Amino acid sequence: MSKRDFYEVLGVDKNASVDEVKKAYRKLARKYHPDVNKEPDAETKFKEVKEAYDTLADPQKKSHYDQFGHTDPNQGFGGGAGGDFGGFSDIFDMFFGGGGSRRNPNAPRQGADLQYTMNLEFKEAVFGKETDIEIPREETCETCHGDGAKPGTKPETCSHCHGTGQLSVEQNTPFGRIVNKRVCHHCEGTGKFVKDKCKTCGGKGKVRKRKKINVKIPAGIDTGQQIRISGQGEAGVNGGPPGDLYVVFNVKPHEFFERDGDDLYCEMPITFVQATLGDEIEVPTLQGKIKLKIPAGTQSGTNFRLRGKGVPNVRGYGEGDQHIQVQIITPKNLTERQKELLREFGDISGNQAPDEQSENFFSKVKRAFKSFND
Repeated sequence: MSKRDFYEVLGVDKNASVDEVKKAYRKLARKYHPDVNKEPDAETKFKEVKEAYDTLADPQKKSHYDQFGHTDPNQGFGGGAGGDFGGFSDIFDMFFGGGGSRRNPNAPRQGADLQYTMNLEFKEAVFGKETDIEIPREETCETCHGDGAKPGTKPETCSHCHGTGQLSVEQNTPFGRIVNKRVCHHCEGTGKFVKDKCKTCGGKGKVRKRKKINVKIPAGIDTGQQIRISGQGEAGVNGGPPGDLYVVFNVKPHEFFERDGDDLYCEMPITFVQATLGDEIEVPTLQGKIKLKIPAGTQSGTNFRLRGKGVPNVRGYGEGDQHIQVQIITPKNLTERQKELLREFGDISGNQAPDEQSENFFSKVKRAFKSFND
């Protein structure tokens, strides 16, 4: 059976550009590829489309075809039944719309990001601070300016991959010969070979140094939070920008305050007399000591709130509150006179709850016990 005209197979005219030929091929290859199309003649049509593309996409083969057609005795067009499926990127493009194109190994790339963990005292985290840290990182070699070659020389193009950074690996399949591309192991994908290496960096183009960096810690930072310092990460590749530095914080606990977000919590001891008669006590805050009024009849566990006396919000949305829970301390090691006065107080009060609030509380306790017994 005579072969159809290749232009007819792809549906393009003789003046079609390479891009137009490739576009037509992709469309038909998607349609007839045996993994997609299960019709009996799909494989034959796919091979026909592939043979036409191999010819018309190659300027030399196209010239021969335009002159001799299918009768050229010196030129085989495409692979026919054993034809070349083309590069892996062509097959990937066929199904995913061009996503298989390889990245240029010599294109600029951003350097890697770095992370540094900083321990802070409680007050340092609350009020913020400015400090210097030292981090080990890779920087561009100043001797060779990053190309890895000895001064006065230049990197050479890799003779194995011809500067592409990739090597073609062919594999025969029932549908033809597939050409996969892999990273060139001779140049490690850079496309370049350094013959005379820089003595400072050993041909790597980078050197490891300790860099001092100034860090401004915002007030209100907390454990687990981080700040980003732009451009203080690893050096870029092929002239690309450096990465970023992320400083992660770990805040030490305080012996008196407990923190929950922007709020602070603490306990204050008071005596039985202060709780009963009322008093004014001094309470420590982040800003210094202040006076707190304790009303008469205050019960142990009562909470007081000091508005705006907590931690500054790290994003600048005001300050949290300080919550104070008072705990009545039972006296120990009483003198005989103190014991005598307490006994007198007990006799006068009849050892009963002295106020309505306490009576209501004990009534609830009695009802609770009664409900368990019933």
